[in-house]
Amino acid sequence: MKLNSLQELYLEQLRDLYDAEQRIIEALPEMIKAATSSELKQALTEHLDVTKVQATRLENIFTTLGEKPKGEKCKGIEGVIDEGSNLIDKVGVPDVRDAAIIASAQRVEHYEMAGYGTARTFATLLGDAQAAKLLQQTLDEEKEADQKLTALAEQINATAGKSAASESGKTPRKVSAA
Repeated sequence: MKLNSLQELYLEQLRDLYDAEQRIIEALPEMIKAATSSELKQALTEHLDVTKVQATRLENIFTTLGEKPKGEKCKGIEGVIDEGSNLIDKVGVPDVRDAAIIASAQRVEHYEMAGYGTARTFATLLGDAQAAKLLQQTLDEEKEADQKLTALAEQINATAGKSAASESGKTPRKVSAA
């Protein structure tokens, strides 16, 4: 189907985001199960709860628009999740696996931030202030999740570097800032 208006593009973007949220809801329990850090498990569990609310928000927007949320497969997030899952499966050292989980989760967050920012802008341009407000709320939550993951990464990645070095018997290299 050809998209011939900003409204049609907006609806497609919303459907893409809705499918992405559904895929994330399916993927997060596996990431939680694979994580070893209690802080990481907690952050992912909290974000799973937030993600379910975000999906409900999208359903509310669709209802207001008189549309159904189904119909658009999010190939982008499908690829990001598959890539992350494959990466996590390759890692044997627990701390390194946690670092891989964070890297994968942050890719998901960045994909969502791009999508929600775009949809929010479309809602604003189309005069749907209520939807724009809801989409901004979700965008803010995604940014907050990314910031939490970054904070966790600073701790976990340092531990992963030491774990990987002890597993290989090598001393980690010092990298100087440019």
